[in-house]
Amino acid sequence: MGHDETQDNRRTQERAEITARIARFKTTQEKFAREREEFARKAWRKAQRGEAAD
Repeated sequence: MGHDETQDNRRTQERAEITARIARFKTTQEKFAREREEFARKAWRKAQRGEAAD
C-alpha cells in the first residue's frame, strides 16, 4: 500500500465521519424543531383558553 493510497483511505474515512456527524446534527436539529413546535402549539392552546403558561 503506497503513501498516496493510505492518504486517500484516510480522506475517505474522514469524509465518512464528517457525513455521519452532519447527519446526526441534522437529526438532532429536526428533533429540537419538533419539540419547539409542540411547545408553541401547547402554549398557544393554553393562551387561547386563558390558562397560565408553564
